Formats: sequence, C-alpha cells, structure tokens
Amino acid sequence: QVQLVESGGGLVQPGGSLRLSCAASGRILSFNAMAWYRQAPGKQRELVAEIASGGTTDYADSVKGRFTISRDNAKDTVYLQMNSLKHDDTAVYYCNAYLIAPISGRRDYWGQGTQVTVSS
Repeated sequence: QVQLVESGGGLVQPGGSLRLSCAASGRILSFNAMAWYRQAPGKQRELVAEIASGGTTDYADSVKGRFTISRDNAKDTVYLQMNSLKHDDTAVYYCNAYLIAPISGRRDYWGQGTQVTVSS
C-alpha cells in the first residue's frame, strides 16, 4: 500500500549540487520520520538525513553543512538538497519512511533507490 518513489539522481561533477525527491503514496506526516539512506559499493547502507514528523532533522556527520532534508507536506514529498558534492557521496540513495507501532514495533518502507554519481 505504501509506495516511495525517488527521483532526481544522476551524474554530477565534484562541487556540484543535486536535489533528490521522494514522493510518498500516503501522508508523510503519518510516519514517525522520513529519511534518506545511501549505500556505496562495498559498504553498508547508512543514514544520511532524517526528518521527524514534528520537523526535527538529523544528519550524518559526513554531510552536515552540505545536505539539507526538507518536506512538502501538501505534496507528501521529501527532498534532499545536496550541495558541494564529493566523490565519496557516490551511492544509491534510498528514501525511507518508518512507523513505530505500540506492539509490532518499527516498520520500514523503502523506495527503489536512485543513483547519484559524483565524477569529473
């Protein structure tokens, strides 16, 4: 029922910018949080940025000051603005939404991912 669709990935030069979008089929405010994860070749998936339903944001140390997560509640869309991109930012970026239920616990929903390649 819940679908997350990412868009905006692509090839960008070092120092460039890219804006990712994640369109949700449901109301994003119904989730405890929306987040962006990424997975580079040979590495584990890591949390990049998160925005809670109340608006609080959190970022991985590696992207602080460069990336910004935001949302448009009316459009049920979450964004990730990526500036000053580095080679190390190259990865598949995944949109995530999670919901914590009293008994069943945490349930995660994932998008298919969008490739971001930073290269000259």
